[in-house]
Amino acid sequence: MAALFTKFCSQALTIFLLLLPALFSQSYAGVLVVYWGQNGGEGSLTDTCNTGKYQIVNIGFLSKFGNGQRPEINLAGHCNPASNGCQGEGAGIKNCQSKGIKVMLSIGGGAGNYGLSSDADANGVADYLWNNFLGGQSNSRPLGNAVLDGIDFDIEKGGPFYDALARRLSDYSKRGKKVYLSAAPQCPFPDQYLNGALSTGLFDYVWVQFYNNRQCEFTTSNPNAFKNSWNKWTSSIKAGQFFVGLPASSQAAGSGFVNPNDLKNQVLPFVKGSPKYGGVMLYDKFNDDRSGYSSQIRGSV
Repeated sequence: MAALFTKFCSQALTIFLLLLPALFSQSYAGVLVVYWGQNGGEGSLTDTCNTGKYQIVNIGFLSKFGNGQRPEINLAGHCNPASNGCQGEGAGIKNCQSKGIKVMLSIGGGAGNYGLSSDADANGVADYLWNNFLGGQSNSRPLGNAVLDGIDFDIEKGGPFYDALARRLSDYSKRGKKVYLSAAPQCPFPDQYLNGALSTGLFDYVWVQFYNNRQCEFTTSNPNAFKNSWNKWTSSIKAGQFFVGLPASSQAAGSGFVNPNDLKNQVLPFVKGSPKYGGVMLYDKFNDDRSGYSSQIRGSV
């Protein structure tokens, strides 16, 4: 009996020692997110989701809103919203959702005419988004009768009051289907335009743009700039998950492109140690098609 007990203890100790490294170096799995909508050459929304590469698609952009303006969506070469030509995209949205892929409407962008002048203005924009893209009702829904999963804040100019917009949109979740909130802040912390909104703690996803900002991008010569920025974001902002936002090719941004091997060997092993790690966001589908970036990294994300 004593020999049997000793053998059992020895086996148990062996199993524990084998599991010990995993307990102290847990790695979290992530997903791929992509922006779609700013180049007619990137294929349809249906094509995008049928690739099976992406788990979240951001439709960009609603680039005109606020200050009493009638909001307008701009999908570049895909369709013309002025003639209700984008309502056909609703079928693509439903196809994506049928595959378990979330589809978000991204507001803002690097160009356009947008901004909020007050809390009341923010509430009005939120009501418009609810009625025209989410679970509300309107006779002029730009993307047809599809109900999107949420709103992405890609705010790169304008003033404050985005906290009020986030709160109003979040309140709509209480009416039934959850309204997901995401944001794409620049990597210098805090973000100039989104800090107020992000400080509400209401955001499900934050894909930090680690590009076009050399002071916090990843480089092999100074990886700590990126690592320090990632740690600052994940420790300072209350959000569901954080993503590494990257250009899908060297042509997609002025700086910040990370070689796929460097991403797999240096960046991902570091960020996947965080329980808040969500995955990688790529800008954008057009550039990803040409570089094949997602195909090179998806097995490691």
